[in-house]
Amino acid sequence: MFGYINPDSPYLFKKDETLYKALYCGLCKSIGVGCGQTARSALTYDMAFTSALVHNIRGEDVKIEKRRCAIHWLRRRPIAAVDETTVALGCVNTVLAYYKLCDDKADGEKRGVLRHLYKSGFKRAVKRFPQIKEIVSRETLRQSELEKAGCAVVDEAADPTAQMMQDISSCILGEYSTPYTQKLFYALGKWVYLADALDDYDKDVKKGRYNALYGSCKIANKKAAIEKCGEEWKFIFNSMFADMRESLANIKFYFNHDLTDNIVLRGIPLKTRSLFYGKGCKGENNEQEKP
Repeated sequence: MFGYINPDSPYLFKKDETLYKALYCGLCKSIGVGCGQTARSALTYDMAFTSALVHNIRGEDVKIEKRRCAIHWLRRRPIAAVDETTVALGCVNTVLAYYKLCDDKADGEKRGVLRHLYKSGFKRAVKRFPQIKEIVSRETLRQSELEKAGCAVVDEAADPTAQMMQDISSCILGEYSTPYTQKLFYALGKWVYLADALDDYDKDVKKGRYNALYGSCKIANKKAAIEKCGEEWKFIFNSMFADMRESLANIKFYFNHDLTDNIVLRGIPLKTRSLFYGKGCKGENNEQEKP
């Protein structure tokens, strides 16, 4: 995950904001349990969203307690209790973070050297859930091969990341995995990959790195590329939004799902618009799903 998945905060109920933050803090502690203390620094709110989604689909209630933590030690705050699901998701987060830093190192990014800090946590995660490492390594290799080949088809370039998230969801959800949960996680994975490509467009072009969206239009400037290819890209993003909406409507949730609905139906389209047009873009707080 890359930190792109966030709620549309002005439309987030207070109860859901409390749950969201509690899940984040609970995952932080879970990473410490499963992968060690250093790996906690790689946590993003993307995984807090995933935790809310997985707990609800599996029918596992989240127990929230007021506790202190090392960073916020002065005042107790709501923190979700550590359970098997959060430990598993913490391991997923650590494996993804490690492979992302390895990819950064291959791309010549300075932060790639940080992968050594997560090596111990990565090994602990793999020992607990070897199947997660197998999924991520397989799809990461396939992603690398497509990028080295200069893949110019956007959907094909995004498929490894999408397939990776689909397979991870099936692994974590177990018997609760359905064609609709798989379709949702596939669309989420695809969106994250293309959102990252849109966000890094100019930087990737400047540094001569592969970018799926640039490969489809060969225009060096992001603004100019959007003017020429924007409608085609919007169609791809809107197709993903449609898949997400359909999947949510057909997934059995055991509890209230206002939080995940807000993120998928409002937060993700809002983030997409900001990546297309910049923060504060016209209509960013409206209810349309289109970017």
